[in-house]
Amino acid sequence: MTRAYDPGIPPAPVVIDHDADPVHADAPVPDPLALAAEWLPAPGEDRMLMTVSTIGLDGVPDARTTMLSDFDGARFFFHTDAHSRKVAEIAANPAVALTLLWPGFTRQLVVQGTAQPSPREESDEAYRSRSFYLQQLAWQNTAEFARLPQVDRRAGWEEFLLAHGGPERPAFDPPERWAGFAVTPHRLVFWTSHPSAASRRLAYTRSGEEWETIALPG
Repeated sequence: MTRAYDPGIPPAPVVIDHDADPVHADAPVPDPLALAAEWLPAPGEDRMLMTVSTIGLDGVPDARTTMLSDFDGARFFFHTDAHSRKVAEIAANPAVALTLLWPGFTRQLVVQGTAQPSPREESDEAYRSRSFYLQQLAWQNTAEFARLPQVDRRAGWEEFLLAHGGPERPAFDPPERWAGFAVTPHRLVFWTSHPSAASRRLAYTRSGEEWETIALPG
């Protein structure tokens, strides 16, 4: 049975060979998307949490933590409530930044790019791959529900669960307000710790069909 609560579990701390690590190598790898695929969990593995940063409707930066649903080798996917503030912000300005931090502060990846709605079929597939808790949360994670007293939220949660098969065999369909986004990056910055030298970042910026690379202080 799927975990009762599964907010997105980061992978275990990585063991890094700093002599061979691409961020510290004298000759960086030319393709940052291939490096991202090497770093990120493979299909079927636990998903990672990340910070999604947007430009608020008032012009002030905004950020929140959500789950990296998938990476297809070219785009980063996440899913959310279509009525959420970040969706309104993306509609007004699709420029976003994604920040992923590995356990033990061993690695960090910052992605800057453009977010676009993903197809409904893909969003529904991502919904069905999530834990029962997160599937139910997609239905009840509303502003109206959040304003209720705790006793009413607990009761409403249990009532909804019982109406959809109960805790042992719940069955949820994706709500209409479930939405997905694909982020196409134009800049990726990789950071790896180093125990015996100054850490550094490796920044890749898209230039046409190519990527320009520069090393930055860590």
